[in-house]
Amino acid sequence: MNYVKPYSLFSSFDLELFAAGKHFRLFEKFGSHILEHESEMGVYFAVYAPAARSVQVIGDFNYWSGDEHQLYVRWDSSGIWEGFIPGLKKGNLYKYKIYSNHDDKLREKTDPYARKYEMAPKTASVIWQDEYIWNTKNWQETRNSINHLQAPMSIYECHIGSWMKAEGGSRSLHYRELAEKLCDYLIEMNYTHVEFLPVMEHPFYPSWGYLSTGYFAPTSRFGDPEDFKYLVDCLHEKGIAVILDWVPAHFPSDEFALADFDGSAIYEHPNPQKGFHPDWNSLIFNFERAQVRSFLISSAHFWLDHFNVDGLRVDAVASMLYLDYSREEGEWSPNQYGGNENLEAISFLKELNASVYGSFPGIQMIAEESTAFSGVTRPVHESGLGFGLKWMMGWMNDTLEYFSRDPIHRRYHHNDISRSLTYAFTENYVLPLSHDEVVHGKRSMVYKMPGDDWQRFANLRLLYSYMYTHPGQKLLFMGDDIGQTSEWNVDQSVDWHLLNYKPHRGIKALVAKLNGIFKSQSALYDFNYGPEGFEWIDYSDDQNSVLAYMRKGKTDNILVVCNFTPSVHFDYRVGIPAAGEYEEIFNSDDDDFGGSGISNVLIHSEEVASHGRPFSLALSLPPLSAIFLKLKA
Repeated sequence: MNYVKPYSLFSSFDLELFAAGKHFRLFEKFGSHILEHESEMGVYFAVYAPAARSVQVIGDFNYWSGDEHQLYVRWDSSGIWEGFIPGLKKGNLYKYKIYSNHDDKLREKTDPYARKYEMAPKTASVIWQDEYIWNTKNWQETRNSINHLQAPMSIYECHIGSWMKAEGGSRSLHYRELAEKLCDYLIEMNYTHVEFLPVMEHPFYPSWGYLSTGYFAPTSRFGDPEDFKYLVDCLHEKGIAVILDWVPAHFPSDEFALADFDGSAIYEHPNPQKGFHPDWNSLIFNFERAQVRSFLISSAHFWLDHFNVDGLRVDAVASMLYLDYSREEGEWSPNQYGGNENLEAISFLKELNASVYGSFPGIQMIAEESTAFSGVTRPVHESGLGFGLKWMMGWMNDTLEYFSRDPIHRRYHHNDISRSLTYAFTENYVLPLSHDEVVHGKRSMVYKMPGDDWQRFANLRLLYSYMYTHPGQKLLFMGDDIGQTSEWNVDQSVDWHLLNYKPHRGIKALVAKLNGIFKSQSALYDFNYGPEGFEWIDYSDDQNSVLAYMRKGKTDNILVVCNFTPSVHFDYRVGIPAAGEYEEIFNSDDDDFGGSGISNVLIHSEEVASHGRPFSLALSLPPLSAIFLKLKA
């Protein structure tokens, strides 16, 4: 006897949108939904399995035998199996038992649209109904201002499981535990945004979340969906915007999840040249399939809607754009025009961005894209991909390579540190010093720096100071802002004990100060994406390894001078456009940051021409330092 009752949440319009790849709220239809039907409470199930000959619901309510809970296939060839099971409730565990038309293999699959999963390594889906009531109901207005491209964005990149451990050091913090501690830290450090590495459910913890299987559920490792909402709510109450890493490029091949879902390639592309990722041993979504596009775009809408987050950072965009990405000759086939662009993936990204910006005003979509692909942050209606921001990987690579050199050799590589300004305004950039730069033998940020310990910390202070005055938004990974000495380890906490030592407290104080200056000095962000916000004073002093430039705002300017050597330059003359008294508003060599304390208090301009300007300042440039000066009002 089958105890499943016929029922459907799909209208004919829903089915048309789904078949066309235009349904972006599939989470309201697919999955498990607690509701009342014919005066009975129970759960409606719907799953897409077009190659199935039978789909059963198995779970802790039927001893994991689905003989009495057979879903009904729709008559309209949509490939949707659905039905209502009375008596089921929130918290019941379930999977789909799928018999395929293509083979005799039995498949037991988690629900692709489940709102919650069992704690890994267990894999069952959990019937769930969210009952959280938001405290920050008027967040939209704040989001519009804090997320605006003409506002300062200082992003703290954070992995939830390894930011801080509970007492004893073995257990990660629960979402609600994290809320209090992380909010306080971000406020203390003057960050504007936090970006979480993927929170979507993932079976393999050391994947950092980048091999996701649950595209509609936060990982159960740290609590329930309501608990994650509480974390987002607390951050919003403190004025901190929330960005989530999101991975539409690829997914793992675990048998219990999306791979080979019904005996056919539903989610992955059937051609291995387009459907298998050699770098990560994972499967690539089939962007040509309308139902897959709807699945992924619905996932993006879900996090922006149900979890009220303020943006998505889209991982591995470069791998999506190119058919030959990480492939040798003969391992890929050109598109219909003979090129290497993945036209379907490009079309998907455009549709993704157009849809989320249209539905959620004030959010930001950020691309991790490492190539020179044109128009990543250009609007879709202007033939761009439609992202709001893009990680500036070229700046990151050039800058870290330059800083890794012994200062005595930097004069021969002076162009490396100034090159980024030749293309800084071609896209809307975020300057990233991310998790990828402090793992896999790349060393921690402080130990990328040359010299003894004093020079390492001075170099790190200089790096961050240069970064915060370079055009673009900013991103630092957790631990970088206290000068962590070890690489990031996903199984360990940030080394908070290092703050017992002055050099590390100095780095922390410096980053907090830089964040504060970045937020308060509009010259550093008024024109982040246009040349009117930047003016070189001197980029050619390779002999002294000094850069001097102006950051220009709507109402005032800031003069920045960087000394990339451990030598002090006394009476170093810098041309300025306006006469007057200049005050030093920041000095990375300040004793409070662990520096030597060489400073400039108030400097009067002199009518001595320099750098093509009628006036100049005679400055003391501390070793391995940056100073910011401003014309005193």
